[in-house]
Amino acid sequence: MKFERQFSEVISLIKKSRYNAFRAVNAELVNLYWMIGEYISKRISTEEWGKSVVQKLALHIERTEPDLKGYSDKNLWRMKQLYECYKDSPNLSALLREISWSHNLIIFSRCKTKEEREFYLLMSKRERFSFRELDRQISSGLYERMKIGNTKLSTVLRVLQNDDIQSFKDSYVFEFLKLPDTHNEKELQKALISQMKDFILELGKDYLFVGEEYPIQVGNSDFAIDLLFYHRGLQNLIALELKTEKFKPEFLGKLNFYLEALDRDIKKEHEKPSIGMLLCPEHDTAVVEYALSRSLSPTLVSQYQLQLPDKKLLKEKFHEIFENTGKQ
Repeated sequence: MKFERQFSEVISLIKKSRYNAFRAVNAELVNLYWMIGEYISKRISTEEWGKSVVQKLALHIERTEPDLKGYSDKNLWRMKQLYECYKDSPNLSALLREISWSHNLIIFSRCKTKEEREFYLLMSKRERFSFRELDRQISSGLYERMKIGNTKLSTVLRVLQNDDIQSFKDSYVFEFLKLPDTHNEKELQKALISQMKDFILELGKDYLFVGEEYPIQVGNSDFAIDLLFYHRGLQNLIALELKTEKFKPEFLGKLNFYLEALDRDIKKEHEKPSIGMLLCPEHDTAVVEYALSRSLSPTLVSQYQLQLPDKKLLKEKFHEIFENTGKQ
């Protein structure tokens, strides 16, 4: 069609304007809730108001302004909680305006520490999580997993900046696959492909899927990479190899071979060296550390699990690691 490109540009302008308008309205709404929460908090702190007064306020709003929705006594208490949660953290209070009220609710109601709240505020802004996605990430212990992990990187990958390292995780959760505990690599690959939207969410939204069984030819031999991705932020091709058995050092040899082929024959000039990711259901930390210590290729070894982790156990491990770190 002659004008198809121009029409697409107009649609893009409309969508961008709608998104900016939504952000502006959302920021003003959260700011309003902040001010109401501050007002109620200060009235209660001076013992001028009690619980019954907040209930009377909710009834008064309902009676005098029936068109105003969302001002039940329960929500008014949430506004107070929002203000009191962030009033001493100006850097976090600014972030609140960047995400929706529903996102804010789930973060300050489910996250117990300032560090955890800051993590999910930043991730929600950066990854543009939907409410369902954010809820799932908190349930999967993303904060604890990111803090505990990222140690099983090759020497080459360890030089990445902290923000870049956060593009990778030590463990991935694929509970959405509904696979049995006993499965083979083909079944795992097929399930990941069929649930690509959820898979990308778990990897990170900067990942773009390039292809499965991605063909490469070296000499007269043909090979295939299980899954190939491109990372927009890092500007790397990422070769992902799947294993359904415990990590073995020899797995890295094949992956490093694929990275060399990608860099020589597939990678574009402006792109950075390709990165290899090996996913296994289990690994011995010491074995992985030895295997990666002299690797000259940018590779990492991560675990995957098919059930949501026990958050209590994750938190215990998280605190144990940081307590031991503090003693050193």
